[in-house]
Order: sequence, then C-alpha cells, then structure tokens
Amino acid sequence: MKFITSLLILMLSAACFGGCTQHQEIARPATIETGISSIAAIQKAKLSTPVMVRGTMVEKCPVAGCWFKIHDATGTIKVDAKAAGFTVTEVPLQTEFTVRGKVVPNGAEKMIQATSADY
Repeated sequence: MKFITSLLILMLSAACFGGCTQHQEIARPATIETGISSIAAIQKAKLSTPVMVRGTMVEKCPVAGCWFKIHDATGTIKVDAKAAGFTVTEVPLQTEFTVRGKVVPNGAEKMIQATSADY
C-alpha cells in the first residue's frame, strides 16, 4: 500500500512539473524557408512572400487575441493569428515570438498572416 501511495505521489509530481515549460508552439509550423527576417524587410516585401521573423509581442487584441503586434530592432508589424487557428489571449505582453507566415495587405501597410508561431 505504501508503495502504491509513493508511486501515485511521484506520478502526480511528474505531471505537475512536466508541463511547466517556457517554449510553446501555438500552431503547427509550415515549412517556410526565407531570407526575410526583419520587420523592415517585410514592409518592403511583395504580397504573399513567405516570411519568418522574431520579435517581442508589444500589443494584442484585447477581446479575442486574434491579432498581435511584434517589434524587433527594425520596427513593429501586426500579425493576424486567426487564419492559423490560434489566439494569444493567455500569452503575456513582452513575450518573445518567432512568427512564420506570409505578407498580406493591411490597409496602406502590410502585415503578417501567420501560419504558425513559437514563443
């Protein structure tokens, strides 16, 4: 009986601590190989160009988390997460992200339509 109790405590501890990781993938990554890795370059890229960029989330949709803005040393850009099927409602601001997607119009500017993101 003592063995079973010890085993249950060990299993519960492993389950609790095993789920505590920093890195999470919030959508399956698409295979995108690209040289575009800065927000400044994305702003100059043609529409539908595949991109991958790393930056810090500085703003997000306050209601549904369906979009967010990331910032790197070259600028800030909006990311549409809805098309990829994920939201960032539970992700805190100032979180580092790697976003994969394609360049799409956003009024007179451009944004990233995400296919996946890691943080």
